[in-house]
Formats: sequence, structure tokens, C-alpha cells
Amino acid sequence: MISTNDLKNGITIEYEGNIYVVMDTQHVKPGKGAAIVKAKLKNLRTGAIFEQTFNAGVKVATARIEKQLMQYLYNMNDIYYFMNMDSYEQLEIPASKIESQKALLKENLEVYITSYEGEILGIDLPDKIELVITHTEPAVKGNTATNALKDAECETGLMVRVPLFIEEGETIIVSTADGKYVSRA
Repeated sequence: MISTNDLKNGITIEYEGNIYVVMDTQHVKPGKGAAIVKAKLKNLRTGAIFEQTFNAGVKVATARIEKQLMQYLYNMNDIYYFMNMDSYEQLEIPASKIESQKALLKENLEVYITSYEGEILGIDLPDKIELVITHTEPAVKGNTATNALKDAECETGLMVRVPLFIEEGETIIVSTADGKYVSRA
């Protein structure tokens, strides 16, 4: 149990039957009445983000989230397969659990599988990954008046906006937080 006064970013709590990670907190002391804590919470099962108001000093249960380093192998029929590199045990995760991250997964990528009491919640990707450009239009000469960007398709199917000088076959670094181009590899 943890007091709502001690809520900080990154802490996971169990509240009203769901598991949340605290994204932001704000302690408010109105002119009259008791202090309150406004917390921005993300549901780890659904990904929904909402704001919850707690009375200051109220106790909430902490949730112990387990993370296990695994290697992505392949996907088949909306099932994604991961392997524990120590025990070689394989784990199957349905596509619905990793919907927003599917386009960033490539074979042999090491990720953390997050779980709570045996229930798979999802995956944590590295901050940046390297992807190969499989298709992009050639740059048009003289079209460089500003920081012009063009569409490029990566090996995983991810569409990324890249600078005009990037060509097919090049390896780029992509941020997994927003799926945007960072630099050449």
C-alpha cells in the first residue's frame, strides 16, 4: 500500500480492479477543505489514459509489474512469438496486446515482456531501433528549399517521414516512442 501523497511518475498501482501506471501527479491544496491529489493514470490493460482525483493521504495498493527480457522471433496468424534467451522457453502474445507496437518489431529484437501476476500486459521496446528502408521515392533535384521530407517504407511495414537524402536500402534509426525518424544508422 502507498499513500496518494507519495504517488510519483512511473509507479504502478492497482485501483478499482485495474492496473495503472502514474504518468503525472499534482498536489492541490484548495483554500478551504482537505488537500487532494490529481493523478494522470494509464491503464496497462487497455492503454486508456484518464485523470483521477484522490483525497490526500488515502492508501492505494501498489502493483508489482514483472519485466522479462525476451527476443522477438516471428508472427503467424496474429500471434507473436518471443523466446526467453536463458531457458529457450517460447511465449505467445496475441496481436491485440501489442497493437501499437507491431510495426516496430523485427526479428531478433530484444524486448521486455511486462506482466502482472502471470497476465501478459504488453511489451517495452528499446528507445530506438534500426530499420532498413525497403521503398522510397527518389529525391527531386532542387526540392531542398526547406527541411523537406518524403514517405519511406521500412522492412517491418512501418511508414516513416524521412529527409530527401535517404534512399532505399539505407538503415535508419527510428524512435519507438513516436515512430519517427531520428537519424541514419
